[in-house]
Amino acid sequence: MSKEKIYLFDTTLRDGAQTKGVDFGMDDKVKIANALSEVGIDYVEGGWPGANPTDTSFFNEPPKLKSDLVAFGMTKRSGRSCENDPGISSIVNANVNHVCIVGKSWDYHVDVALGISKEENLENIKDTAKYFIKNNKEFMFDAEHFFDGYKNNKDYALSCLKAAYDNGARWIVLCDTNGGTLPNEVAEIVSHVSKIIPNDHIGIHAHNDTGNAVANSLSAVLAGARQIQGTINGLGERCGNANLVSIIPTLILKNSFNKHFETNIDSKKLKRLTNCSRLLDEVLNKTSNKHAPYVGASAFAHKGGLHVSAVQKDPKTYEHIEPEQVGNERSIVISDQAGRSNILSRLEKLNIQINKDDPKIQTILDEVKDREFTGYSYDGADASFELLTRRLLGEVPNYIQIKNYEVKIVKDTDKKNINSIAKAYLIVDGKEILCEGEGNGPVNALDQAIRSNLDKIGKYSDYLKDLRLIDYKVRILNTGTNATTRVSIESSDDKGKSWFTIGVSPNIIEASFKALLDSIDYKLFKENAPSSSN
Repeated sequence: MSKEKIYLFDTTLRDGAQTKGVDFGMDDKVKIANALSEVGIDYVEGGWPGANPTDTSFFNEPPKLKSDLVAFGMTKRSGRSCENDPGISSIVNANVNHVCIVGKSWDYHVDVALGISKEENLENIKDTAKYFIKNNKEFMFDAEHFFDGYKNNKDYALSCLKAAYDNGARWIVLCDTNGGTLPNEVAEIVSHVSKIIPNDHIGIHAHNDTGNAVANSLSAVLAGARQIQGTINGLGERCGNANLVSIIPTLILKNSFNKHFETNIDSKKLKRLTNCSRLLDEVLNKTSNKHAPYVGASAFAHKGGLHVSAVQKDPKTYEHIEPEQVGNERSIVISDQAGRSNILSRLEKLNIQINKDDPKIQTILDEVKDREFTGYSYDGADASFELLTRRLLGEVPNYIQIKNYEVKIVKDTDKKNINSIAKAYLIVDGKEILCEGEGNGPVNALDQAIRSNLDKIGKYSDYLKDLRLIDYKVRILNTGTNATTRVSIESSDDKGKSWFTIGVSPNIIEASFKALLDSIDYKLFKENAPSSSN
């Protein structure tokens, strides 16, 4: 039995761009479009030519993709022909062969938002479809507010679909624009539509206002839809769109779907999904959701000792798919809930060869639990955990010794500026080195004190010249003036590597400095830097 094709339509660059706080530049759009194409998305909606300078420029010189690039727009305005509608002209003149045009299918919107007759709205849909077909464009009709329209006036909502389909539309996309429709309603309505419009011409465009966009999209497929519109990471207006990062692997890896349907995404392309998801976050300069299904850093993270023990015997005990299938990886969390299994698994991942009966394993476990009792958390601080372990095993040389340091906060009352000044006395090969620096905060000042004096640090200067502090987080663990502070630092280098270190102390400066020094030691260890003869 042959499988039916499910077409994937990504609207990250259009509907996703309507997310609060999101603004794609030209380079961003090209980078994301190429990543989507490499994953195997069928249609990439690049934006709305004529709506803003960036989208217009994007379509003037569109990137060459394996995917079909789509221009978005709306049906012609009342009182104008398609030929005399500037919006329509911008779309038809875009350098693409595929267009997706939104039009009203809820009579309430026709009456209130457009203020025209229902018949005129139907004529606008028909004329727009005919015009794009005449100009040799693949025409898709986004039936805006279709589900609300169907529930309010079924006959009229369906007549809007027919107006587009009967005049050449390749796809009729049913939009849950307000995101309030539930999976059972979607299934029922799509089933009815499929009796009027052929399945291989029906699409679904779901919003996530009830948290059901993914479920609604999958329900629509089971009910007859053969195109799914969505965004990477669920980006989109208000609560977002259907998340293609969840939908794609479900279609491919779950038997309910892969027995009956196929996509353009093979196993090799599927492995690019995690990187695609994280690339978008990188472009937007936001932290990835570590709890995201399939692609999150915690999606295959195991913390409880019983879980880890079972996973080591067979990952299927606590994993619904293999993380490698989507380009992700398994993570064994080290915490106060850790057992020997957690430690052994993490040591194996670090390529530390040690017998499972070695008493040092218990030593490491006890040290982790003691430290976590005082406020440390090695969940997400892999570099600090590795250093801790290797120090207990005697594998980390002495590098830079810190004799002492001081930090001053200086406020300029005239300019109302607050600066931090730091001094750090370091010892390398028995030689004392004074490092001084200024910053907009005490940690930045300490960082600058070391960074701006690399030439004084002798043999370690070349190892540390590309070290960068890229993120700094503080958590107060208990209340009161004697509260314990936990500081997490993310560092990176020019090789594209990044790592996380942690420091804990009642003093925020001390906690910060501990995390900073771990970052430095980790960089030196990974670079096989020589030891200091202190």
